[in-house]
Amino acid sequence: MSEDLQLAARERAASVVELASELIRRPSRGGIDAYGPVLGVLEEWLSASGLPHRRLHDDAGHLVGLLVEIHGGRPGSWWTLDACVDTAPYGDEASWSFPPDCGDVVDGWLRGRGSADSKLAASMFCHIAADLAPHADTLHGGLAVLLDVDEHTGGFGGARAYLADPGVVRPAGVMIGYPGMDEVVVGGRGLWRATLTVHAPSGHSGSSKHVVGAISRAAHLVRLLDSAELPDGESSSGFPLTPKLSVTTFHGGEGFSVIPDRCDLNIDVRTTPGFGAHDAETLVRKVVAELDADLPGPRPTEVNPVVSWPPFRLAEDEQPAAALLTAAAGAGLTVRAKTAGPSNIGNLLAGEGITGVTAGFGVPYEGLHGIDERAHLGELPTVYAVYHRAVLDLLGG
Repeated sequence: MSEDLQLAARERAASVVELASELIRRPSRGGIDAYGPVLGVLEEWLSASGLPHRRLHDDAGHLVGLLVEIHGGRPGSWWTLDACVDTAPYGDEASWSFPPDCGDVVDGWLRGRGSADSKLAASMFCHIAADLAPHADTLHGGLAVLLDVDEHTGGFGGARAYLADPGVVRPAGVMIGYPGMDEVVVGGRGLWRATLTVHAPSGHSGSSKHVVGAISRAAHLVRLLDSAELPDGESSSGFPLTPKLSVTTFHGGEGFSVIPDRCDLNIDVRTTPGFGAHDAETLVRKVVAELDADLPGPRPTEVNPVVSWPPFRLAEDEQPAAALLTAAAGAGLTVRAKTAGPSNIGNLLAGEGITGVTAGFGVPYEGLHGIDERAHLGELPTVYAVYHRAVLDLLGG
């Protein structure tokens, strides 16, 4: 990596931290705080930097993000830098050793909710866009910076609005600015989720008549689900993780004397290329049929699918993983490509046909989604330079 790029990154670091600090000082907890103040800070900075930007809204008209677009002067693919500026809740504020919205720097750490996930990355991506804008005519394709404020709710409204916008050029790939310097996530298991409704006759717990209630039937269903056989080992595609089935909620009954006639369960199945959503649904329906045969109820058990995201996996020599890993190696870093067990926004993008997704590579951190969240700034110039180099390589700059 060139000395000029490293020097520019060091000079940019102070400004990146300054903007990130201002963002942290505007609470933007997902589903709790209004997003206007935190986006207003970004809009003011983008306007002062001469960067074109616009607000994104969902179908109901709610504000869900900002979009910055740098149009290159030459034909080519578009690439997106994505960082959320909404955050997790604070949790027990009394357990924090500093105010969650302080946004200060102490002993080389940027402190406060969102410092790690992902207001520092949002600031960094805005600065990279500002670096490239004066040279846009030399770039191929274009760069979009997506600043999402509906990520921690699980709605991913900013990403959905971005992809649904008819004026947007569909990107060839997306780099998501999660923290951590050791790994770049290049894939993840998908998911298939459903609600199961188990029925049974109601009754009184003190009655002489024996009734197999909905809770008992549902408990038997959980045992069947827990013992269901899923594929073990890598699939033929070489995907390194196996499917997983979990019962995540169990609701039924009220009080002591009434045997309930209904119990609801939530099922979460993590899928792979060799065991997809269709396979997950087929398995669950087979288990449900076994329950209804073993312990018949007044009505068949209902299977109501809720959401399905496909798995994805990007090879290390595919873009944008190749550009990011090469830039990291050029900075003297050893970064491992990882396929993650938990799903992320990459699965949503894969469902939209965008499989070129990376997540992660950022500064070291502590307390993400917990107490005393903070991000270490000593590595910020290197992280900045790596992303800057990767984007330039993707845009042919």
